[in-house]
Amino acid sequence: MKVLIAGATGVVGRPLVRMLTDGGHEVLALTRSRRPVPGAASVVADAMDRTGLLAAVDGLRVDAVVHQLTSLKKVPTREGLMAATNVLRTEGTANLLAVAGATGARRFVSQSFYGGYGFRDHGDEPLTEDAPFGEPDGPFARTVAAMRSAEEQVFAAEGVEGISLRYGGFYGPGSVDGMLDALRKRRLPVARGGVAPWTYVEDAAAATVAALEHGEGGRAYNICDDEAATWLDLITELARVFGTPKPMVAPGALVRLMAPYAGALMTRTSMRLSTARARDELGWKPSVSGYRDGLARTREILRGPAA
Repeated sequence: MKVLIAGATGVVGRPLVRMLTDGGHEVLALTRSRRPVPGAASVVADAMDRTGLLAAVDGLRVDAVVHQLTSLKKVPTREGLMAATNVLRTEGTANLLAVAGATGARRFVSQSFYGGYGFRDHGDEPLTEDAPFGEPDGPFARTVAAMRSAEEQVFAAEGVEGISLRYGGFYGPGSVDGMLDALRKRRLPVARGGVAPWTYVEDAAAATVAALEHGEGGRAYNICDDEAATWLDLITELARVFGTPKPMVAPGALVRLMAPYAGALMTRTSMRLSTARARDELGWKPSVSGYRDGLARTREILRGPAA
């Protein structure tokens, strides 16, 4: 399979390129830089420049397009910092679907996020993909609407088998650097709150490969660990594994005042996700037993091979 990846240098994109090439697939990386992307041939264009993007892929034929683009270097503290990612989910998805049409791609896999189920307490029962997603009311409506728009476009695209992967919060190689830096500087206040689904980044990449190979068009799939955990649990374990100071525990109201978006995820959003559909239809399951195992693996990977 020849696969064009938008977001090949991101936290999921990097292991995704590796897994696809190891599996015998040919990878093209959509990039704004002329810097080579290891394991992939480069297609130099900006996903937000529709004219330039279509010119860059003129004459190309691919089997699938993967949308892994976000504009998030760290956990956003307020919704305004989601604006660029929201546009990537709305206009960016439309542009990449146009690329799929121009290149003859029959499959389109796009990333989504558990926040689309709503920033509230969903109780103890794991949510399936049939639960309401992208409801127009509720907190952070613009961000939720962008996730809904992306899925609607992907599922409705003519001639393309569109698939959406609803990831939990990322952790693992490439995604914990900002939190570690903040912990070392004692600048990461955390509040007690509800549980969240978490996704080890290597598992997110493996699920993307599985969706490309086995996913059913018009379907969403929840992708996360079997074990949900609070932000405090995960960040406390991160500090223990990497030997940093423990996170500061602050009142939820204070965290929400300082960081309304992240604070709402941390203190007022509680959910567990069912991954039964991904297991049954994609043949995918998490490779880690939970965040403790995943963070231990992250430490080993970042430590590198023994001398």
